[in-house]
Amino acid sequence: MKSALSDYLVICDMDNTLLTAKEGLPACNRAVIRLFIEMGGLFTVATGRPPESIRAALDGIQLSLPAISCNGALLYDFSTESVLHRSTLNREQATTAIMDILPKFPRMGVEVMAGNGEMYVIHANETTHAHQVDEHMESVACPLENVPDGWLKVVFAGDPETIRTAGQYAKTRYFGRDNYFLPTNQIYLEIMPSGISKAAGMEELCHILNENIKKTIVIGDYYNDLEIMKKAGYSVAVANAPSEVKAAANEVTNCDCTGGAVGEFLYKLISKVEGV
Repeated sequence: MKSALSDYLVICDMDNTLLTAKEGLPACNRAVIRLFIEMGGLFTVATGRPPESIRAALDGIQLSLPAISCNGALLYDFSTESVLHRSTLNREQATTAIMDILPKFPRMGVEVMAGNGEMYVIHANETTHAHQVDEHMESVACPLENVPDGWLKVVFAGDPETIRTAGQYAKTRYFGRDNYFLPTNQIYLEIMPSGISKAAGMEELCHILNENIKKTIVIGDYYNDLEIMKKAGYSVAVANAPSEVKAAANEVTNCDCTGGAVGEFLYKLISKVEGV
């Protein structure tokens, strides 16, 4: 018999929502996600991470839907180890932006994700190093011209003040209409393909699965989750989210990320739907 939980597609942000880079996945989240999936619930992630980093962080949890990876630039199905959808940057415009911005903010790190989310470090700093270590990503250090084609996104990495100032500077410049800038947390500013986002990734996923987007529940914590939260059928903010994100959500958890906010919500959903 079909489980009533299969009527819900839960799409969860990863960093500072589902887990933290330093502390990993809370045991509560791991246990309840497994229970939710075993009972027929549909669960996946929407994240800036590439597939290999998602795999490492989830540490054995088998997603029941393809992942929205690289902030929507890549839809990846772990059950078949295949890319379902890929969107790429205009390389020339992204290169122009890097060549303009980096000399003005020389302490910033620069990474390019290409292919299936492989990481190429153009300009290393402490933040790019921590990014690789914390998110279990292998990388290649190389000059810009040696990065293969098929750029998914560019990541500028640095301290919060530098990222904030660089983001303000980027708004004053025109680098073409095919890409756009997206702050994804306090230490990352990304260049993404125009029209591509977590929300667009969710729409594409629902199209591929032939599912109504109103069946989606999105759990998030940051400003870059606002669009996907607003497009979802129902939205949940974790307790550590900024006030603007909480205000935009249908529901706010009692627990923060490290306390198991995702597990808290999923267990409540199981109890409500299954009456346990």
